[in-house]
Amino acid sequence: MKVCDIMTSDVCLASPDETIREAARQMADNDIGALPVGEGDRLIGMITDRDIAVRAVARGLGPDAKIREVMSGDVMYCFEDEDLEVVADNMADIQVRRLPVLNRDKRMVGILSVSDLVQCEDAETAGETIAGISKPGGAHSQAAH
Repeated sequence: MKVCDIMTSDVCLASPDETIREAARQMADNDIGALPVGEGDRLIGMITDRDIAVRAVARGLGPDAKIREVMSGDVMYCFEDEDLEVVADNMADIQVRRLPVLNRDKRMVGILSVSDLVQCEDAETAGETIAGISKPGGAHSQAAH
């Protein structure tokens, strides 16, 4: 099975010049915890509810701060034509719950989340992915910009 077979293709995309208030509102309206950040259809970052809570609030930024001030610019992604099991293993290794999906022209075409895996992948693969993502530690830093 390929990533494109189960990814969510109807993706909300934020602009780096929108405010974190607008990002939070979009997350609330769509019941999601992360937004890819793009200029046109080019992926330039990700912003999560945790980025808003930890990076923005901890630095004393208000709701009118721009997304680009708190987003993660170093974004991991996968390609739509990659094998799903390989991508699931990678998600576990790098400990991410969601990956933007690009086509081979590096244009944003979707997002792959753990919930997509759980619904469509075999229980063993989904379980291994969740276990890997949930391991303590890792190189993730909330202070990074």
